[in-house]
Amino acid sequence: MIIPVRCFSCGAVVAHKWEEFKILLSEGKTDAEALDEVGLTRYCCRRMYVGHLDLIQEIIPFSAARN
Repeated sequence: MIIPVRCFSCGAVVAHKWEEFKILLSEGKTDAEALDEVGLTRYCCRRMYVGHLDLIQEIIPFSAARN
């Protein structure tokens, strides 16, 4: 699943912070610390990141473009 561009509840743009969030997590920060640092303060926007499953690597082998 690709991170949605906007929050489903409030409509705030959230997708542009995804890469920074992933970098902060790889540096060892907790979810809460990383979300605070990228500026996601509303609980509806935070759930967009916490509830997200990055499945793109699992979907790629089934892509029609792959020969």
